[in-house]
Amino acid sequence: MNLSGKPNPQSSLRLQVYLAHAGVASRRSSEAIILAGRVSVNGETVTVLGEKVDPSRDQVLLDGRPLALEKRRFYLVLNKPPGYICSSFDPQNRPLALDLLPGDIGERLFSVGRLDFRSSGLIIFTNDGDFTARVSHPSAEIEKEYLVEASGSIPDEALEAFSKGIEVEGIFYKALEVERTSWRSLRIVLIEGKNREIRRVFSHFHLHPEKLCRIRIGPVLLADLAEGFSRPLTEKELKELGKGAAVW
Repeated sequence: MNLSGKPNPQSSLRLQVYLAHAGVASRRSSEAIILAGRVSVNGETVTVLGEKVDPSRDQVLLDGRPLALEKRRFYLVLNKPPGYICSSFDPQNRPLALDLLPGDIGERLFSVGRLDFRSSGLIIFTNDGDFTARVSHPSAEIEKEYLVEASGSIPDEALEAFSKGIEVEGIFYKALEVERTSWRSLRIVLIEGKNREIRRVFSHFHLHPEKLCRIRIGPVLLADLAEGFSRPLTEKELKELGKGAAVW
């Protein structure tokens, strides 16, 4: 650790890696937490990236609370109802999807990606930052499938544009698949899944998604998982997502 003596190169970890392994957030999100000045090591606030810590010697605090490396890994999938936020804290005091998970886990979990407040369906929660980074990275090319119901008739023009690719406010959006299921509903498959992608494309065509539900993440299916309930990912699902690890 470079804040309290010489680090042991065999045991030291970059601070953002330590946070990820402590179940705080993914590595990328942990970097933002460090830069925001929320982390201290041995009493000194760290606001730059690159610091290293020795888990056996150094005390790491997040918002004044001590952290420790997680000893068990958890991988859960939740059927999030609309009206819940995928965050560990909300200044508006909206309901947290985290609060729907089993209360006896005893570890700090975070979501892999996001579903916005009004959307529903599959969202994965874990305390494995490396897993989150792999699954979230565009190079993983993990498909996300959605059922969308609009407030009015969806024109063919919208389907064609989303299929071929369309630029909205300087951002390019392109679905892998778009299939009409009724005059006002679609089945959409995305790969990258940019922030609020479906809602922004719909808004471009003056459409409002009344219902937006994610029914699949790669090999993980919503199936009959009831709204508000969760289950562990199976060994097969984890393997297909690129994580050969035990499920707790």
